[in-house]
Amino acid sequence: MSRNATARIAVVTGGSSGIGLATARHLLQRGCRVAVFGQRRTNVESAAEALSRDFGSERVFARAVELAEPAQIEASFQELQNYWGKPEILVCSAGISPKGPDGPTPFEEITLDEWNAVLSVNLTGTLLCCQAAMPGMVAQGFGRIVLVGSIAGRALPKIAGTAYVASKAALAGLARSLVARYAAEGITVNVVAPGRIATEMAGPRDSAVNRAAVARIPAGRLGEPAEVAAVICFLASDEAAYVNGVTIDVNGGEYAPL
Repeated sequence: MSRNATARIAVVTGGSSGIGLATARHLLQRGCRVAVFGQRRTNVESAAEALSRDFGSERVFARAVELAEPAQIEASFQELQNYWGKPEILVCSAGISPKGPDGPTPFEEITLDEWNAVLSVNLTGTLLCCQAAMPGMVAQGFGRIVLVGSIAGRALPKIAGTAYVASKAALAGLARSLVARYAAEGITVNVVAPGRIATEMAGPRDSAVNRAAVARIPAGRLGEPAEVAAVICFLASDEAAYVNGVTIDVNGGEYAPL
């Protein structure tokens, strides 16, 4: 981050676990103040306690936010603005990927409820967060938005269900629209597409699914949340001002669109 990073306010959705929590930690290490939005209250409280212990409670703002509820998104951004001010950095890392004992719901059996539930968080929730943050970014002439996609939205899906794949692929279209509208305002919008990362969503490292993933990944291992967070934090930095409208793959070489 630049010398101005201490003035930066960042929002990280899905920030109470996995890639989101690692990103919150990286941003705090670089001098930002970070608002952590997460779905599960217990996870949010645990993340807030750990981050406050390491970086100071005055630099951490944590709230349980259900991204499928527009009113909660609006209220949380308003509360943050009243507390610190308008955010200049938005990292949309929240996502859900429903699975049963045998994996994702087969395409023929996907219900409209499941489809709508996934898109309401992964895509519509992202849209609403961007809408909430954008006016402040425009007013300040500076903004960094990073959307966390997935290898499943870039290549033929091997594990993920249809709703998840569709929601993550759609983030690229959302990003392009925002770049076209706001690039001249000093705002960048980019996508980071992780591969198989060792998170709660991915399950135990030694599961059959993860062993199969490791066998096909050229790097020969799962990725770590901190490795994705490092890329996100570069895109969120002042130095990344001329990087706009790109998707960066972080997948150990599993998908290499060179």
